[in-house]
Amino acid sequence: METDYHTLTMLVENEPGVTARVSGLFASRNYNIETICGAPTANPRMSRITITTRANPDQLEQIMKQLRRLVNVIKVRDMTGEKSVRREMALICVKAAPADRPEIRSIVETFRGRIVDTGTSHYIVEATGSHDKINALVHLLEPMGIKKLARSGILALYREAD
Repeated sequence: METDYHTLTMLVENEPGVTARVSGLFASRNYNIETICGAPTANPRMSRITITTRANPDQLEQIMKQLRRLVNVIKVRDMTGEKSVRREMALICVKAAPADRPEIRSIVETFRGRIVDTGTSHYIVEATGSHDKINALVHLLEPMGIKKLARSGILALYREAD
């Protein structure tokens, strides 16, 4: 059975240990979490946890059932389809030799990123977009020399019906 990437989002009670229980469920069943991101929602009593994982249809069904059984989980959704908006943010510290600076600025502008820090030998770039867009930006900056890279993981929301 073929495994695909899935983006799962869940509303959970904003209580200590909830993220540990969710990640523990994945670990105990030998499912890998590719990315995980969690933060409070507009309602401070609830948080949203977004996880990306690889799973075949049977595994995904089991993951969803087991997540719904956790006490502090209010709602679980598979956000993999086209009806969701998914974004990732990255901070990339890239070597910026004087000769490379114009090219780096051009690449960053093409990806609608921003240079948020400038040093004598580096830039720190901020970029937001799809997972593929961030991968493409990283790929183009690699020849200059990436010193550090931090990625947020995927965030997702369903599109509202108008």
